Amino acid sequence: MTDLGLAHLTALELPPLDLAREAARAGFRSIGLRVHPALTGGIAYPLKAGTQAQRELAALLRSEGLRLNEIEFVQITPEIDVPSFAPMFEAGAELGAAAVTVSGDDPESARLAANFAAFCDLAGGFGLRVDLEFMRWRAVGTLTQALAILRQAGAANAAVLVDALHLSRSGGSPADLETVPADWLRAAQLCDAAATMPASDAAAIDEAREGRLPPGEGSLPLGALLQALPADAALSAELPMRGRDASSRIAIAHEATQRLLRGLPDGAAGKAASGLQDEGAAQA
Repeated sequence: MTDLGLAHLTALELPPLDLAREAARAGFRSIGLRVHPALTGGIAYPLKAGTQAQRELAALLRSEGLRLNEIEFVQITPEIDVPSFAPMFEAGAELGAAAVTVSGDDPESARLAANFAAFCDLAGGFGLRVDLEFMRWRAVGTLTQALAILRQAGAANAAVLVDALHLSRSGGSPADLETVPADWLRAAQLCDAAATMPASDAAAIDEAREGRLPPGEGSLPLGALLQALPADAALSAELPMRGRDASSRIAIAHEATQRLLRGLPDGAAGKAASGLQDEGAAQA
């Protein structure tokens, strides 16, 4: 797998420069950036190609040895204006982003697939992959639904983002990934959670946004998830938690994830995480 990344939701209160500094200090090798709000009025830090702020961020990423993995988070809604996202794609591509993360928020699957395909086409012009993330409270709430949209869209640069928490809370398991084409499994996010399933979508949202556990401290089958992923899938830690400041959350996310990876046995899981284990050994 690629170097371990940090998802912005772990410390969404930090703007990009501060997030990058804290991520590098903790030992992460890549970051994601919330450049578009996940909901109306939500926190986001828009980027604009060619600006001084963009140049400062690019310089900091270089100096800290960090890579920008993904930009996020776009809801594919019935009224989405796909061409309006070109400036966002340009700014992300200028910083070397590999992907943009989206959700499916249209109950009409044919229209959703068409808009998703158009979004992928536009993003592809900037060298970006589009990762569709499923969450139980959205129209695309399961892995099965996400795969159906990818099939309908037929976009070469489309994939599914597998979040360990969302896979579990939508009723899925790592075994469900075994028949998914490797080209559709390009990224995953790690955290842990209690064994008890949230009783409502509202409770699931609260858990996802503020109540996750560090990898290895809950009941999610993270080892099996790593076994099911392609060896070159991008891995990031996403660990928003209550009661910890941003710096602590980021440090815990890195330490816990590396501890999990170092504890994996040899074989498929060991191969899947070999690059990250090497990284951890080099820092020890």
